[in-house]
Amino acid sequence: MSASCLMVGAAMIALAPSGQFSLEWTHSVEKEGWREHWQVTDHGTLRLVGAAVKGSGAGMEPGPGGHFENGWWVWKADGPEVPELELAASGATVSGWTLCAKDCQTLGVTPEAPIRIAPCPTTGN
Repeated sequence: MSASCLMVGAAMIALAPSGQFSLEWTHSVEKEGWREHWQVTDHGTLRLVGAAVKGSGAGMEPGPGGHFENGWWVWKADGPEVPELELAASGATVSGWTLCAKDCQTLGVTPEAPIRIAPCPTTGN
């Protein structure tokens, strides 16, 4: 069973029962949307399972098997498991990140310490 929440900095964010969440932002060079879909694994790690880009160029090429869908290049991913994500929060980029789990919130719009995203710790195994 996947974790039911994420730690985003010091805050807990509820996840849907699927244990999935997405991160979306505007690419700093191309000024186009980028979206990643993440899964909390049964091992208490994070795995990239899909991505989409609104355009291409400057490192935004669609991944293998990418197809055009509703204005986005979309593809499945099978990234390695990682213990956490760390988002820089300079406040000087085109946008912050939009994190969507059960609800959406914007992160990193203003200068602050890097934002750590990790599965909530499990208790009593």
